[in-house]
Amino acid sequence: MAETINMPKLGFDMAEGVLVRWVRNEGENINKGDVLAEIETDKATVEVESPASGVVLQHIVDQGTIVPVGAPIAVVGQPGEKVEAPVAAPSKVEGDVLSLPKDQKSAEEEKSAPQTQPTPAPVSQTVPTPEAGPVKASPLARKIARDQNIDLARVQGTGPGGRVVKRDVEAALSSGLTSKVESRPSPVYASQITSYEDETVQLTKLRQAIARRMTESKTSVPHFYVTHEYKMDAVMALRKQINEFLPDNEKLSVNDFIVKAVALTLRQFPNLNASFAGDKVIRHGAVNVGVAVAVENGLLTVAHKDTDQKPLRQISNEVKAMVARAREGKVKPDDIEGSTFSISNLGMYDVENFIAIVNPPETAILAVGSAKEVPVVENGEVKVGWRMKATISVDHRASDGAEAAQFMQKLAEFLENPVRMLV
Repeated sequence: MAETINMPKLGFDMAEGVLVRWVRNEGENINKGDVLAEIETDKATVEVESPASGVVLQHIVDQGTIVPVGAPIAVVGQPGEKVEAPVAAPSKVEGDVLSLPKDQKSAEEEKSAPQTQPTPAPVSQTVPTPEAGPVKASPLARKIARDQNIDLARVQGTGPGGRVVKRDVEAALSSGLTSKVESRPSPVYASQITSYEDETVQLTKLRQAIARRMTESKTSVPHFYVTHEYKMDAVMALRKQINEFLPDNEKLSVNDFIVKAVALTLRQFPNLNASFAGDKVIRHGAVNVGVAVAVENGLLTVAHKDTDQKPLRQISNEVKAMVARAREGKVKPDDIEGSTFSISNLGMYDVENFIAIVNPPETAILAVGSAKEVPVVENGEVKVGWRMKATISVDHRASDGAEAAQFMQKLAEFLENPVRMLV
């Protein structure tokens, strides 16, 4: 029996998506789990898998169509099966026309599409005109001219770009063609100003979603912040030792240790592994750690599932795979949904400390800075040690400062004794 496939809901706030491309054409065989189409959501371009096996009997909507969540997009059934396809919901006028294939745009859309001013080419050097600017001359040529009271403006330069060099001043002196100048005030040199045009850039759907959600979070979620500095000597030493036995593509990062430590700590603090829902807090049974990923034109959070129950090496490999798909624009729906707590790590950018905005409906997020070798005082002696600062941002409706501080202290027990993460 033929099965109608609808536009999936790929996020709790998703209302519509753009069907960017059909991966399987009409008449092609498809198995359950095969990629049927690519859907562009507010967050990313997602590969949608077929929930049924058979033949693609019909594409109900065309590529480039904006489709509401739940509206039919295709029919999959058995070869030769006749179906009465549901009526597709009309696409909306508003939307990111830049996401549509070029051959799908009408002439009117081309005219109405926002125009982006080209960025002017950078000026590599400033060349003053002989009339308006100072004479270009080498330092030695200037010294000789100054000592001999020679007007460099009357000397023909033979150096690169017409620059006056030593031999030009000496030749002018020997020929007697230059006149001496009277003492005069030093000229005021004015820099040459290059004008650049303003540039208007249309926001992508991802950037629009980030703007909307972060504005909502900062204006409706009462944030508070707790910062803690962690001793990272043991993590750095253990990581180095473990990586000696791993291939290059499987080496552990500092972030892998942080993700695992956070997951184990969250099990003891259910109010931080939760979602705020109006008059109640939903404490999640699973610990799914979201990892913020920098992608083109924005930020995407991939959700690692059951993080507290998996070994470090598995966490590392699974997160690497999801991050790669996110940066290629080929994430799966399961990659970006279901996180219960998020981590934003800017350590690779040599950032000492920062704060992150809570990602609703989650109740907390951890912002991680760089692990650095710094002078530290231990037992009255100054030594070199590895230190890292992290700040937790918490929704005050779900938790309080004391609980957040206890979380940060407990996190230190895992980061400063990382062997606990291996047993």
